[in-house]
Amino acid sequence: MRKKIAVAIALASGLSLAADRVAYANATLDIEPGARSAALGSTSIAVDGDYLGLISNPQQLANVDYTWVNFSHTAYYEDTQYDFASVAIPLSMGGGLGVALSRFGAEDIPYIREGEDVPLGSSYNTLAIADYVLSVSWGRKFFNRLDFGVSFHGLYRDMDQTGVGFRSDLGARYRVVDQFYVSGLLKGWTSSATTWESGEFEYSSPEFYLAASYGIPVKYLYGMFNAYWQSAGVFHREARDLDYDTDENGGERIWEDPFDWLSGGRGGIEFEFDFGLSLRAGLSSFTTFQSVTAGAGIVIANFLEVDYAFESHPVFSPVHRVSVSVSPYLFGHDKPSEGHLTPADASKALLAEEPDEVVESAPEEKAPAPEASRPESEQQKPAATEDSEVLETPSAGGLYWEE
Repeated sequence: MRKKIAVAIALASGLSLAADRVAYANATLDIEPGARSAALGSTSIAVDGDYLGLISNPQQLANVDYTWVNFSHTAYYEDTQYDFASVAIPLSMGGGLGVALSRFGAEDIPYIREGEDVPLGSSYNTLAIADYVLSVSWGRKFFNRLDFGVSFHGLYRDMDQTGVGFRSDLGARYRVVDQFYVSGLLKGWTSSATTWESGEFEYSSPEFYLAASYGIPVKYLYGMFNAYWQSAGVFHREARDLDYDTDENGGERIWEDPFDWLSGGRGGIEFEFDFGLSLRAGLSSFTTFQSVTAGAGIVIANFLEVDYAFESHPVFSPVHRVSVSVSPYLFGHDKPSEGHLTPADASKALLAEEPDEVVESAPEEKAPAPEASRPESEQQKPAATEDSEVLETPSAGGLYWEE
């Protein structure tokens, strides 16, 4: 028995030594696929209705009304490309289901094996690397104010060695008042882990993000103004996006330096015209204006949405991102006009509506029956006067009055 316990302890010790805690395990899951959210500084946790952002915003599936099929393509530097496809489906019991598939990779990468001489000219050996991700998300509304969502991600890596990764997230959004929402994402609540062909095991601890959005109708401009904000990671220093952190002492946690933590956030603004055009701008990090983003979107005949985003970077080349969303149902049906009423205004308008008047028809008065058809007891007789004399006429079988 003691021997079995010793073997178990040894195995557990070996596993703990083989597991390495790293930053950004399965970092492919943190890439922003949607052009709309990317143009808004990648504040995807705060953005609602961008079904290309299901990886970091599963709670938005609580409000899906129609089936949407979504595609995006991004060309990075050095021929690295990111392709993403997703489908959002409303469920009969409320809420929605989302499925996403993506590929991030590069082709024809030159490499030299260890110990080999550097080849002359362009006769390099080449390889291709790619990450494939399959995500399943679910969301539903509770208490008419709270949107809740959960997502599961599986990742396969094809590099110089293969690897398999996994992560799951929890998201929620709460309507505080009218068009003011507060959101949160617990990323990697099961941990974000990857195991490699070599036997190495890597993982990242859970991280929590806060976000907020506010919208206000601007009637004289015929549209809606929206503002979005997303925080840096609350728990860990490594959750701060180091690519944008220009301050060597930056990346402090909220309880260590609240102002530094706020500077690690991101934000964006958007104006949606009633005729379908949207204009957007944002910052992917408040630490530098070299992280500026911009973009636009257009809604075509309600069933087709096309978005574009431009993303600058302080070190790398700018990135151009395009995404398309199509609704098969709205292709053959008209979408109800929603306008820009806030929930409070919509409730007031509903209460102000007067109910349809119900006109109750009065009971029909029956026409008086002819005198001859009435019984004698019901026949109307003229009142007798003092000067009148009642005479009986045997032939008539009745009485009559004679003045």
